[in-house]
Amino acid sequence: MVTQTYKEASRSLLAQAESELAAGDVRQASEKGWGAAAQMVKSVAERRGWAHRSHASLYNAIAQLVSETGDDEIRRLFAVAGDLHVNFYENWNNADNVAAGLADVQRLLDRLEPFA
Repeated sequence: MVTQTYKEASRSLLAQAESELAAGDVRQASEKGWGAAAQMVKSVAERRGWAHRSHASLYNAIAQLVSETGDDEIRRLFAVAGDLHVNFYENWNNADNVAAGLADVQRLLDRLEPFA
């Protein structure tokens, strides 16, 4: 089942992000955090028949889910994941901020998983 594959990848990527951060690789930790969030959104979108093959479609899926649930915290947490993705390219964030971002990604995964 595709949704299960996305969910498993999401959790695996978050574990990898934490390992990368512990090893001092803030850039890789950031990208793995983004990947974890994106994979869980893909799982939710796949289950609901929503598009999920581009960044825009992931943000649209988040907007649809927020509209359905009224849980705007989902949008905020996904925005944090987006910031982690930017950090992979720009490398402007420090380890403490990335650690906080990964904690937010964990909260996002916990919120989204019931919908996946």
